[in-house]
Amino acid sequence: MTRQTPIVLVSNRGPATFHRDESGQLAAARGGGGLVTALTGLVNHRDALWVASAMTDEDAEASRSRGGRSFPCELDGTSYNVRLVESDPEAYDRFYNVVANPLLWFIQHYLWDLSNAPDIRKDEIDAYDEGYCVVNNDLAEAVLDEIDGHDAVVMLHDYHLYAAPRTIRQARPDVFLHHFVHIPWTQPDAWRILPRDMREDIYEGILSNDIIGLHTRSYKRNFLLCCRELFGLDVDEEAGIVNFEGREVWVRAYPLPISAESFHRTAARAEVHEFEQELLRRRREHLILRVDRADLSKNVLRGFTAFDMFLTQHPEFRENVTFIAQLMPSRQDVPEYVEYLEKIEALVAVVNHRHGTTDWMPIDLKLRENLDEAIAAYKHYDLLIVNAMFDGMNLVAKEGPLVNEHAGVSLLSENTGAHEELGQFSLSVNPFDVQEQADAIYRALIMSADERQWRADGLKKIVTARNPGDWVDEQLRDIEAKRNGERPPPLEHELSTERI
Repeated sequence: MTRQTPIVLVSNRGPATFHRDESGQLAAARGGGGLVTALTGLVNHRDALWVASAMTDEDAEASRSRGGRSFPCELDGTSYNVRLVESDPEAYDRFYNVVANPLLWFIQHYLWDLSNAPDIRKDEIDAYDEGYCVVNNDLAEAVLDEIDGHDAVVMLHDYHLYAAPRTIRQARPDVFLHHFVHIPWTQPDAWRILPRDMREDIYEGILSNDIIGLHTRSYKRNFLLCCRELFGLDVDEEAGIVNFEGREVWVRAYPLPISAESFHRTAARAEVHEFEQELLRRRREHLILRVDRADLSKNVLRGFTAFDMFLTQHPEFRENVTFIAQLMPSRQDVPEYVEYLEKIEALVAVVNHRHGTTDWMPIDLKLRENLDEAIAAYKHYDLLIVNAMFDGMNLVAKEGPLVNEHAGVSLLSENTGAHEELGQFSLSVNPFDVQEQADAIYRALIMSADERQWRADGLKKIVTARNPGDWVDEQLRDIEAKRNGERPPPLEHELSTERI
């Protein structure tokens, strides 16, 4: 790929979101979410146009004030070129709140209780046709308008945009399309929840790309298996190639790393130090930590149940251990998430009532997002719990060990994307086996200093081995190789079978 080839990033959530400042003027702030953080590394690496949905009234107003075209935006020292795409509000609501969340999100995290849900009726089918596909088409048309006959590499992101690649491919078969999926890819039976026509439409959309990227080798295998079993496509599993409509589609694994350098800088902030002082003032002998969104996939209830069992089975730890749980409320416009947060608060109340004393509360539940506070706790935990039922990657599993100063142990679900890289040095658990998790808590807190240090050193070595620039470079190298007609080159992290 030549240096002149423009890159167009496409995602639902963009790098900038707009609000009104004290003077009533439109002002930009950095968009939230891990995807923005990950892709900012690419923007720093290469000039790129970022096309995203206008998610608020202020976003739409900012877009209209620039004639609906792209515009420059400076945020936190990074220069972005952004185009915010306004969709019909009803179409966007159906796109986001009926199809993307919860339907696709639940399928790709195995969250449906199939004896009760989902019931797919005309409303859901219409929401796909008149919401999901409409918003995808809006974003695809904006991309086509921006590139307007020029050569380009279009890099689409995540489960919100499975239909967009086909629109771009049909209009511009010469344009290179790359799609990275940031959540798990489930096995064929999970996709059979969808009506056949919808399922086929989604796969035809994503297979319109030239390269499909996923976080892990396991998700890559699942995708290839779906292509073969659901649609009878010709699949080369060893090379990671699907033959579709006369084209070779590469399916690749690119595990997302974190930036150790920038995260260490953040950990050194004065605000982090202030939270540390308060934490150390109140700290008991042992500190357990979890930092998560209050998402059904994160398995928070089973984590608290395991801690409850641990205290019951090992009463000697009462008043000597505190479990800090910093949870950010998530998707409170989805009824299942409102109910889940209520269950979390109720269970915490039960555990604290059962085991607590007048001056000790076993679980310290913090329902807020505060990065400085989270990093302060990262530095001082003895055990970090990441017990998600299924997770695309889970960067908490990488952030915590990076800055921890206590040779802290990681309890890690075998169903997180991070487990492929970090499983050897973590206490690996089945996220549905509550007793195993309770036993792992006990094992972590009585572990010898030598074993703790061995595990902590191993985790840090893996976490610092790659950075977001490597993640970007791997994808750009593959794009260049495929554009040059080469075969899929080996990836370092896929080749390496050597254990540290």
